[in-house]
Amino acid sequence: MSEVAYLPVGKREQTKVANRLAILDAAREVFGELGYETATVRDIIRRTGLAAGTFYNYFKSKDEVYVALASEGARQFAPLLKAQRAQSANWEEFVHAAIEAYFLFLADAHKSWLAQRPPGEMQPHVHGETPEMTAVFNEVREAIVDEIARGGAPAADPDYLAAACIAIAREVGEKMIARRPIDTKGATEFAVAMIQGGLKSLPKAGG
Repeated sequence: MSEVAYLPVGKREQTKVANRLAILDAAREVFGELGYETATVRDIIRRTGLAAGTFYNYFKSKDEVYVALASEGARQFAPLLKAQRAQSANWEEFVHAAIEAYFLFLADAHKSWLAQRPPGEMQPHVHGETPEMTAVFNEVREAIVDEIARGGAPAADPDYLAAACIAIAREVGEKMIARRPIDTKGATEFAVAMIQGGLKSLPKAGG
């Protein structure tokens, strides 16, 4: 079951958290078994054992459930990203460590989906940003700002650079989990080369 980010104090609050987690866990299993396009809200409800009305107290559609799952993944990855930033001695180390950690996290998070879905089947994109996704973006942006100040990263627009790094990781990661076997090492080397290679055409800090 998914980890709870906080401890609710009342029985009603505990029930709400438990119901929401039950829906997310059921959706994760259903999407893995049936595929996102084939799965329905009814399939998710059946797996939870909850009443249909209870489901709609939390989510309006399977799209909202998927966004919630993506947000939960971002929330869990954020501290891993922060740890990689603290352990890396320079920009190059951070980029490699962060990309590798993300791809390993992605592969682990999709084990059930990978085991049951055919190669090449893609998952839907999440449109818009949730607070959890914004937190990941801000962590990457802060690392870039720090490295620019130290002269270790290009003096580029930190918003654009963070967005580009995340976009490359996201797109390559989606292709990675749609292939068999899952090659996290190959995907990491490719994504890092794309990021670092593209940065060579940008001016260095203080240049």
